[in-house]
Amino acid sequence: MSSLFQSEQMTLCQLFLQSEAAYACVSELGELGLVQFRDLNPDVNAFQRKFVNEVRRCDEMERKLRYLEKEIKKDEIPMLDTGENPDAPQPREMIDLEATFEKLENELREVNQNAEALKRNYLDLTELRHILRKTQVFFDEREGEDGATIVGSRASTGEEPFSGRIAPGAAPAQLGFVAGVILRERLPGFERMLWRACRGNVFLRQAEIESPLEDPATGDQVFKTVFIIFFQGDQLKSRVKKICEGFRATLYPCPETPAERREMAIGVMTRIEDLNTVLSQTQDHRHRVLQAAAKNIKTWFIKVRKIKAIYHTLNLFNLDVTQKCLIAEAWVPVTDLENIQIALRRGTERSGSSVPPIINRMESLEEPPTFNRLNKFTRGFQNLVDAYGIASYREVNPAPYTCITFPFLFAVMFGDAGHALIMLAFAAWMVIKENSLIQKNIKSEIWTIFFGGRYILLLMGLFSFYTGIVYNDVFSKSLNIFGSSWNVNISTHVVHEEKNVMLDPVTCFEDHPYPIGVDPVWQVADNKIAFLNAYKMKISIIIGVIHMLFGVSLSLWNHVYFKRPLNIICEFIPQLIFLLFLFMYLNVLVFHKWVWYYAKGGLAAGPHCAPSILITFINMVLFKAGELPDRDCPSAYMFAGQEILQKIFVVVGLLCVPWMLFIKPFVLKSQHGKQMKAHSPLNNVESTDVENGRPNGGHAGQGGHGGHGEEFDFGEIFIHQAIHTIEYVLGSVSHTASYLRLWALSLAHAQLSEVLWSMVMRMGLQQSSYVGSVFLFAIFAFWAVLTVSILVLMEGLSAFLHTLRLHW
Repeated sequence: MSSLFQSEQMTLCQLFLQSEAAYACVSELGELGLVQFRDLNPDVNAFQRKFVNEVRRCDEMERKLRYLEKEIKKDEIPMLDTGENPDAPQPREMIDLEATFEKLENELREVNQNAEALKRNYLDLTELRHILRKTQVFFDEREGEDGATIVGSRASTGEEPFSGRIAPGAAPAQLGFVAGVILRERLPGFERMLWRACRGNVFLRQAEIESPLEDPATGDQVFKTVFIIFFQGDQLKSRVKKICEGFRATLYPCPETPAERREMAIGVMTRIEDLNTVLSQTQDHRHRVLQAAAKNIKTWFIKVRKIKAIYHTLNLFNLDVTQKCLIAEAWVPVTDLENIQIALRRGTERSGSSVPPIINRMESLEEPPTFNRLNKFTRGFQNLVDAYGIASYREVNPAPYTCITFPFLFAVMFGDAGHALIMLAFAAWMVIKENSLIQKNIKSEIWTIFFGGRYILLLMGLFSFYTGIVYNDVFSKSLNIFGSSWNVNISTHVVHEEKNVMLDPVTCFEDHPYPIGVDPVWQVADNKIAFLNAYKMKISIIIGVIHMLFGVSLSLWNHVYFKRPLNIICEFIPQLIFLLFLFMYLNVLVFHKWVWYYAKGGLAAGPHCAPSILITFINMVLFKAGELPDRDCPSAYMFAGQEILQKIFVVVGLLCVPWMLFIKPFVLKSQHGKQMKAHSPLNNVESTDVENGRPNGGHAGQGGHGGHGEEFDFGEIFIHQAIHTIEYVLGSVSHTASYLRLWALSLAHAQLSEVLWSMVMRMGLQQSSYVGSVFLFAIFAFWAVLTVSILVLMEGLSAFLHTLRLHW
């Protein structure tokens, strides 16, 4: 029971392990997950430790596995994940794993290189096929030109790309040409450069390749263009080739005669068909290799990471002088010492060592780590608590109480039984199917958040259903199960035409209230919001003050456990009195008003004589006399002696401020003075507490930093106490007001639900024809989508965040 409400009791242990058994022992301790080792080599560089080579080998194996995983994902092959947790392999098995990974990596790289070379050849042949096909048209046009030749033209003033000028009747000349392909986006610059560099003395023809081609290096789809350039002379030929090389255009040989081009095209097609066959076989082989790796890659990852974690832990150990024994220090839970000894013996037996491990408990003034034992139910709530900060060692753990208070405060803001059923059904599905869902190992971040908090969602749904019944709110409607307690005649046309009625408790209310929750007649009441606002606002303040009182009361456990009577006298008691005399008194007034003042007179005068609680509280703090609510009222106060009692409460509450502020620093100063007179080398325990704001290392009566030689600084202690006091006093006021968000979000949620019903769902329900029944299906679908997306998801997230803030 102790570990549920506070962190586990930890002890520092020293372990002596034989070198040959250390690996197996650490492996067994790692499976337990109950040990936190200390680094005994803090000044040693990470590259100078004993097992650094083994860690590097594990890094190399991880790199190879990541490469395999990337290739498997590239081919979209599903990786088998059985969910099993294999044991860490023995050190001698590392060689087998390294050989397996090396073989797979080399084989895969060889296959990839061959496939890339084949794809490059396939790309070249495909481009050559397009060139032979496209250039045939160009040559046909050239042969069709009757006596035409190319005449060089120098640039005048234009900068436009030039494709040559053909002058009939010029002297015939033998033209050379080059053909190739270029990326489509580089073509405009390529044309301009040709025109400028060759001064217009070339003739360029181009044609786009319609289908995209695959780049063998990147695998991307690229669009290219076929071009052919005619020129005259070797000088222009050299210049054109250099420009093609600069623009990374690929040139291909292209025969001049049609017969040679036709023969080459047939050969190219034959080679492309052969390449297709080889490429298909290569891809099949690659797929088989990756499929075989995909079956084991998850298991391999776990094994390699466990090996790496073991050697990383062994690097924290020290070697004794004989170099045959490893010495370690670790924090372990006291209740699990026997389990740890059993695990060490099991590891020794596995390694075949004949020397048993030795474990000794050590005394230490260092603060132990905080360890909270969790299960699948409490883990989510503990994560919420740890989001604000992890409690110090042996402090009260608020997570068990959060299991109840968190879903309850959420439900106060999210009180709709219909929406709660949706949330409850989703959470129940995740809880029932949790084993199969865990095995699926879904990686989505949003899904991980929802699934990790499935038990939080389950309780939030249950509590919200309860508050929805209390509010009598189901999708903004009410359930009339037991019959209304109001004597009101509400006809059908009043409800259908949205005509509300005014509920007067003096004339309409019968003596017996509705058995559970709010009476359904308030759904059509004109003064519904005024009634619910007053009810929910007061409930919010009552819940808030009780919640804060509970939080302050938990600090008493810490003060008693760590034997800090000064903190009880100078912090806990004045804090409790301040909260009780001011804000708990406000709650008492609420209950008193509910009991003594109601519609038909009550135990006091009529409802018109009930004083406003807010005005009463303001007058109380300002020491102002109360005013009569009505001329006929006998008194401005709720009970006799209230004025004197309120003044006493305010005075005592204000006296708590200097009580918290001054007494503790001066008591600490007096204690320090006595210690100095006695020449005590120890510093004051409480001063360390105040400076650090947390328990002193978990050793009652010692001071977690008592032996560190810190000096007593009265100014720093006084400033810390002043900040603590101001924060508490102002925080009590602001936090009490902050709990009004319970009322505000509850009202907003109910109004949003009602608006959505009246503006969407009512449209379908008002249709009376046969067509309206079909129309209702579409309206219902639209209403359901908005309900789930806005009222359940968005409003649920809003209420969740506000609940998280209130628990801070």
